[in-house]
Amino acid sequence: MKRILLALLLPATLMVMSFSGAQTPDANQEQRLLALIKEVQTQQAQMAENQKKIETKLAEIGETVRVARIFAGRSQ
Repeated sequence: MKRILLALLLPATLMVMSFSGAQTPDANQEQRLLALIKEVQTQQAQMAENQKKIETKLAEIGETVRVARIFAGRSQ
């Protein structure tokens, strides 16, 4: 009987403790979160820009290889 009571009280106590520990974030945490969000957005913009540069360079390299193959075929 005591084990059943203990098995029921322990989760209930833990649940009450978790609810009492949950507080609204203070302004400092909110400001840090906003700063992190802005940093992630900046990084995403940089990644998109870098991806465009990579795609442009790959297209240029592909064109150079194509022209090189044409000239190599003509020289034979």
